[in-house]
Amino acid sequence: MDVTVGEPAPEIALPDQDGALWRLSDHRGQPVVVYFYPKADTPGCTSQACDVRDHWGELTALGAAVAGISPDPVEQLSRFATKHALPHRLLADPQREAIDAYGAWGEKHRDGEVRHGVIRSSVVIDAEGRIAAAVPGISPTQQSAAALEALRALAR
Repeated sequence: MDVTVGEPAPEIALPDQDGALWRLSDHRGQPVVVYFYPKADTPGCTSQACDVRDHWGELTALGAAVAGISPDPVEQLSRFATKHALPHRLLADPQREAIDAYGAWGEKHRDGEVRHGVIRSSVVIDAEGRIAAAVPGISPTQQSAAALEALRALAR
């Protein structure tokens, strides 16, 4: 990832699954969890998003806003959110503005092939808008555990 703990987080301004503009700067004063995933409604990405859903109470109890970002279009994110009853915002980034700004695009090695795509990763941003934690290459089912650990450290 191209972000450094302690540095200001790059701004995010993207449409969510309902077409509404979601801005990171609108969440100043609270911690924010941002996770990047390759494609909505695929097995790994579904596990990642549902992991957030399943830990939603813990995340919100720590005051966090949560947004997942993929290069999918708004319509696809809307179907994904509805199908899996996802309580958090899903942001459409087909131009890879935030994906590139956070360094979540790169080489991926699979089945002996090298491809380029979204690197599943997670970032926690503190209430002042600085990077508190960055986890590149995160396992889909470890999304919430990593976020909760960073959020609890912020709360101390």
